[in-house]
Amino acid sequence: MTAPLLKRLENWFADYSSAIIAFSGGVDSSLTAYLSRKFLGKDNTLAVIGRSASLKTKDLNEGIAFADRYDINHKVVDTDELNNPDYVRNPANRCFYCKSTLFSQLEDERKAAGFDVILGGENTDDYSDFRPGIQAARKFQVRGPLAACEISKAQVRELSKHFDLVCWNKPASPCLSSRIPYGSPVTIGKLNQVEKAEALLESLGFSVSRARHYGESCRIEVPRERVDDLKKIGDLGERLAGIGFSQFIIDDEGFISGKLNRALKTEKSVSNHVDPIPPPDGLTAAGIPRASRVASSGALPIDD
Repeated sequence: MTAPLLKRLENWFADYSSAIIAFSGGVDSSLTAYLSRKFLGKDNTLAVIGRSASLKTKDLNEGIAFADRYDINHKVVDTDELNNPDYVRNPANRCFYCKSTLFSQLEDERKAAGFDVILGGENTDDYSDFRPGIQAARKFQVRGPLAACEISKAQVRELSKHFDLVCWNKPASPCLSSRIPYGSPVTIGKLNQVEKAEALLESLGFSVSRARHYGESCRIEVPRERVDDLKKIGDLGERLAGIGFSQFIIDDEGFISGKLNRALKTEKSVSNHVDPIPPPDGLTAAGIPRASRVASSGALPIDD
């Protein structure tokens, strides 16, 4: 199953001699960096990690460790999206401003290194949801070999497992700002609280979780089959209070990626909303059925 995909990717990379990778440590960008190292060579590949308050320290460290493990040249740059008022006000297209900041810095890196192209880790599944970051990628002419070769998220994991990459089954870990509802300003304090809350949940055995930030309240999502386990932790409220959340709610529906995007379906007042980004001409996107909503008597009224 992997041979045709790899041949497609090899042919794609043949058009370039060097590349800088927008690297986050997630499975998509990790595979992209690995493939660039494989097809273009070590000296012609540079994985660049953008360090900011919206990236978990754990993800930063894991990204660096991945690059070291697979002998990929890498560099950490500090990004300053939190100095951009358009990003801080947290509109629906917040990711556009974040990625624009990153890609602008990567373009400087590309020119300084004399490299051909900047590569991102988008796959075909990304076209089925609202992803303003893809618009920024197009603006800065960032190429996505996985999407261009019609590779889905499941195939990304399949290829990563084929190469025995340590991150092949790593859960998705989007930036911490995605836990803050659109329209609520992004601050370092909020990001730190979210990171600490999710680190707490991981220490309690929940490797997949989201701590949604609603002021003094925290709405927690874990996989639905683990919701009852979470409810059995008697001192959870006390621990979250130590982080700064005086109240918390466990979402009975369970974890669903991109749940805050539901507000874009119903809130007419949200600015900068556009329909989900279509794939480029000639590219077939893999559709993902949206999970149905299950009402929770204790849910904060923020998704509708």
